[in-house]
Amino acid sequence: MSDRPHLVVLAIFLTFVVLASAIGLVYTKHQTRKLFVELEQLRKEVVSLNTEWGQLQLEQSAWSDQSRVERIARERLGMVSPEAEQMAFIKP
Repeated sequence: MSDRPHLVVLAIFLTFVVLASAIGLVYTKHQTRKLFVELEQLRKEVVSLNTEWGQLQLEQSAWSDQSRVERIARERLGMVSPEAEQMAFIKP
């Protein structure tokens, strides 16, 4: 009969351990789902940013095209290519 109080205490302790474990499991699952949703949002953002980066590279390529730069230099700035006699070549 002296073992009975120990068994009751052990049963109560094990009940609390099981409940704490169950609560921990639920909390961990919730955190995992939140992090997964955040990960998916970040992946979508990466795709969007990569697309924008590609578009910006194409735009930069178009704006810096040599023929475009030369045309604008001639039209807006009145620049012309120098004649051969106006050029001086310097040897190092």
